[in-house]
Amino acid sequence: MSDRALNYELDGKVAVLSIDDGRANAIGHDLIDDLNTALERAEKEAHAVLIIGRPGRFSAGFDLSVMTGSVDGMQNLVKAGADMLVRLYMHPQPVVAACTGHALAAGALILLVSDTRIGVKGDFKLGLNEVAIGMGLPIFGIEFARDRLSKRHLTAAVSQGTVYSPDEARDVGYLDTVVAEEALIDTARTEAQRLAELATGAVALTKITLRGKTADYINATLEEDIAGFTPPVPKK
Repeated sequence: MSDRALNYELDGKVAVLSIDDGRANAIGHDLIDDLNTALERAEKEAHAVLIIGRPGRFSAGFDLSVMTGSVDGMQNLVKAGADMLVRLYMHPQPVVAACTGHALAAGALILLVSDTRIGVKGDFKLGLNEVAIGMGLPIFGIEFARDRLSKRHLTAAVSQGTVYSPDEARDVGYLDTVVAEEALIDTARTEAQRLAELATGAVALTKITLRGKTADYINATLEEDIAGFTPPVPKK
């Protein structure tokens, strides 16, 4: 996968998934396929997963060229992305995300489905900005937000499309820790290595107990939800 946007590296017991497309780390079908393949590989040879974005850009979300194209193309991409996000949410190993910069829309959803989220200080924007760009948030996005975000901030974050600085995002629930740029990768690797020492079976079972009902609801509503999903509504 080295010729793609995602690079896989095994660092001891940690599968390190580095995403860098040279631009905004947009989530398209190729990246979704590579993430699914990497998670499957990690289950066989690692005990924890670390996801790292490119400097300044964790992910800008789904590929806008697809999202603003045909309805079928948009729905197919969102469905594939939702399936991948549920898989990441229920991954049987601890998942750490090193948020290297901006994380918007589906990029922010990757943070919500990761177990531990470590962000970088700086002038960056994080959040579910779908409403702000004229799109409704699908059920799976709302359920991930409901699970991980502070109830006090949920309406502003979801219904109003509010975006946040890294420090604000930590209070809202997108991040757990915010560190200086020079400390981000080492901090994230150290945390992933620590979590890799947990008993994998116990982690997997506890995730099923903790998150299984949410995942089941998302899966049960996904087909109908995506069928009604439409392109962005232009501002009047």
